[in-house]
Amino acid sequence: MNERINTLKSKAKEIIAIGKKYWNVPPKGNYVPYKEVATLGAAGFGVQWTPILAGTIGLDAGNFLVGHSIGLAPMDLYIMLIVSNAIGIPIGLFRGWYFDNHHMKGGKFIPFMLRTAFPIVGISTLFVFLPFEHWEYTVKAVVTFFFYLILQFFLCFYNEGFAYLQQIITPNAQERATVMSISQIIYSLAPSISNFLIPTVAGLTYGLNNIQTYRTIYPAFAFVGLIVNTIFFRKVKERLILPKSGGASVRIIDALREVAKNKYFWITTSASWVGFLENSYGIVLSWSFVYAYGGKYEATLGVVNTIIGNAALWSMIIAPILISKIGKRNMLIMCNILNIVLLGFLYFGYQNLIFVSVIFFMNNFINVFGNIYFPNIQADMRDYHQWKTGVRVDGMFGPLGMISTVLGFFTGLIIPSIYEHMGLHDDYSVLYGDEMRNNLFHVIIICAVIGAFLNLIPYLFYDLTENKHNGYVLVLKIRAMFEDYANGDISDDEIEEGMEIIHRAGELNGAKKTDIDRSALKAAKRLPKKTDGEKAERKERIKAAKKEIKAQLKFNNDIESYAFVSEEMAKFSSDSFRVLLDNAKKTYENGTLQRYDDIDFERGQAKAMPKNNDEQKKARADMFEVVRTKKTARKLIEKYGIENIKMPDEAIREEIQNRETPTMGESMKAKRDLKAFLKAKSIYERATAPYEKARRLLAQAENYTHLDELDALYAQIIAKRQAETV
Repeated sequence: MNERINTLKSKAKEIIAIGKKYWNVPPKGNYVPYKEVATLGAAGFGVQWTPILAGTIGLDAGNFLVGHSIGLAPMDLYIMLIVSNAIGIPIGLFRGWYFDNHHMKGGKFIPFMLRTAFPIVGISTLFVFLPFEHWEYTVKAVVTFFFYLILQFFLCFYNEGFAYLQQIITPNAQERATVMSISQIIYSLAPSISNFLIPTVAGLTYGLNNIQTYRTIYPAFAFVGLIVNTIFFRKVKERLILPKSGGASVRIIDALREVAKNKYFWITTSASWVGFLENSYGIVLSWSFVYAYGGKYEATLGVVNTIIGNAALWSMIIAPILISKIGKRNMLIMCNILNIVLLGFLYFGYQNLIFVSVIFFMNNFINVFGNIYFPNIQADMRDYHQWKTGVRVDGMFGPLGMISTVLGFFTGLIIPSIYEHMGLHDDYSVLYGDEMRNNLFHVIIICAVIGAFLNLIPYLFYDLTENKHNGYVLVLKIRAMFEDYANGDISDDEIEEGMEIIHRAGELNGAKKTDIDRSALKAAKRLPKKTDGEKAERKERIKAAKKEIKAQLKFNNDIESYAFVSEEMAKFSSDSFRVLLDNAKKTYENGTLQRYDDIDFERGQAKAMPKNNDEQKKARADMFEVVRTKKTARKLIEKYGIENIKMPDEAIREEIQNRETPTMGESMKAKRDLKAFLKAKSIYERATAPYEKARRLLAQAENYTHLDELDALYAQIIAKRQAETV
């Protein structure tokens, strides 16, 4: 017993020592110090509470405030949702473009969260204090719709900003999973507290289906979140792997075209198309406690929510370990299969409150894994896109995903139609009837099982492994190093990191993966453990064997990841890439604007290019992309005339934006002038896109010729550091 206590004390001291060591400086190979992990968790606490009241204002029959308290019918709510989503499409395009092209002081995403938090709290608080009790149905519906639109404008900036921030907190995928897991453990306290207090207090006072609850309980949480949010977000950093020049600015249409080429985007998006079905079962828990048994167990819903919420803690602790063991894709597939099984059990036991609570506890345990692996999948997808295209776009992934919104106009009718077909209209008191409510649950759970199965299918085609992603990130680092060196803006640390990657790739080039030898571990586990000496020896042997296996696994993984670096360094000398490079030289030499009369010949070149391996396939695909870009440019030149396509002076934009417009007519003229400026700029950029792409490719090829110079600088840096340590 004393030995165990001493071991625990020793472990605790070791953990504290590690925490102190890396509190302000991250461990080697990582990017985020522990202090910042804690800060992100505290900031996330604010994120959970700031929109807590705004989140209750939803256009859905399962919404207690808008549906049950205010009394809007399910189908009316869905029609309002369709209209608001349609309005949200152009706003979403603008939001994505603004994220990618307007980097304010403080970061790419953090400033948006700081600026949108107060409107979210203020507008949602004003909404619940409006006199809905004294208004006619039409007035209530119109006001609700209007406030919902305004809130969504700010909420989307806020929520997307936080989601994107977590994805760029570090470029290291495994570290990102760990950071997100630890920070979520911290800020999961927020929903644990609110999910306990709010339903409990509501059940003992006005009830979740009474608007007085939302006037007395929710605003306090929202304002606390606003304060926490404002304090801690200023201390979190964003980390993107970009050259110090920041990379090229991306227009909306160009960004959308780029994102549309990303196969992983379509896999994840197609899976989301059936999300409305899988998520429909969520009403079973809340409606069971509020309406079953005459509503006498409503006050216990807070306790149940707290218990269910605690399942998340264990998920967040285990998630990084599982990701490192089986990978994000396998973890996602495993969770989807388990969800289907649990929903099947729920189908047979949804009339028992205890059984429902157990199923939702297990379901929450599984679903919270998604809070870790899915943002990491999204981040991996963006890094892949940057590696493949050379363009970094984050915000525009969301707007293109609005294709799901358009599809949702039709598919989303299914659930409200079921509600109304089963007898649920604007009088939610019918849910107190056991037969009606249970029949509704019966159908909804079947829909959820179907949705969960359909959601699983696209991910069977997802093949972006951890080793592939690591390879993409390594390539992005060396590309940034070469570009920064060419621009004369590079640090010793960047040279050291980049050259170590290149040297390691050289060491592993041509190496073969080894078979993992587990015999030493098996032998160590068979050692006797009767005496203290035998136990100690067995423990050390097991530890040494596991360390050796870990080293073998890392060696095999490094072979796969660093192969991308070797391919990158050799690409400009390959026969396949030579066609692209020669084409780029010709395009560049012919000038900024040209008629591209040889497109048919170049298309034939592309078709004739070999496609026997990944390198050749990529070069061939890139050549076809060059042809498509030139085809677009030629159409524009034929339409507008080569002499009429010019880059407008940016001073014109500044003059228009600063122009005084005291009358309506002058204001309209300014808008027309700005539209004309943007159109001229867009035409010029698309017409010159082939030239610009050729210029960037040639610049990268030129940058890579400085390898020997960088290697010499690297040797000097190492020698200097060695001399300093002597």
